Amino acid sequence: MAFPPRAPRGAFNPRFKKEQQQEHRTNHMIKAPEVRLVGENIEPGVYSLAEANGFAKSQQLDLVEISPGANPPVCRIIDYNKFLYEEKKKKKEMKAKSKTSEVKEIRFTPNTDDHDFEFKVKHAEKFLKEGDKVKAHVQFKGRAIMFKERGELLLLKFADRLKESGALEGLPKMEGKRMLVMFAPKAQKKKTSELGKKITDKPEAAPEPKPAEENKEA
Repeated sequence: MAFPPRAPRGAFNPRFKKEQQQEHRTNHMIKAPEVRLVGENIEPGVYSLAEANGFAKSQQLDLVEISPGANPPVCRIIDYNKFLYEEKKKKKEMKAKSKTSEVKEIRFTPNTDDHDFEFKVKHAEKFLKEGDKVKAHVQFKGRAIMFKERGELLLLKFADRLKESGALEGLPKMEGKRMLVMFAPKAQKKKTSELGKKITDKPEAAPEPKPAEENKEA
């Protein structure tokens, strides 16, 4: 048995869905009777909502509620799309600054060949330049434990190759059936270009000309 169609509850309002998706209240969405205005081209202070909306319209911009929890709410007059772009940029910068250091592992065996060794050196340099620590270890399996000296030499060679980008935090040590070392990233030094040196270096002072000898009268 088919059910009768449900009667519509009201006219469809496409703007309602858009407003619900907005991260901030803007313009007519703001309900507080008074707001505190901040930003450029405005005298900071508390204004009625009607006055604040009037200022925004006169500048053909939006009234954006940036601190709804304040009393009264804090608003800024700005193009809303520009405001969102600035907020996204700030969050991206904060995320980059708050990047936590990770520990990346590089694994060797006592018989690691030169090609594989060079490949792992490049990976380790990349990790260190990105601010991560590097843990390198030589894994000994079965009778390979007899070649501990070979593993130690390999790790010391690895440390020598990373001396420009990583600081060795200790000599190789055994943990179970593997020998390991840890590297911390070094602060990157800024290199002065040849052009920069020429600009910053003071030119040598030219020698002062010697006064011309006066002609002696005979």
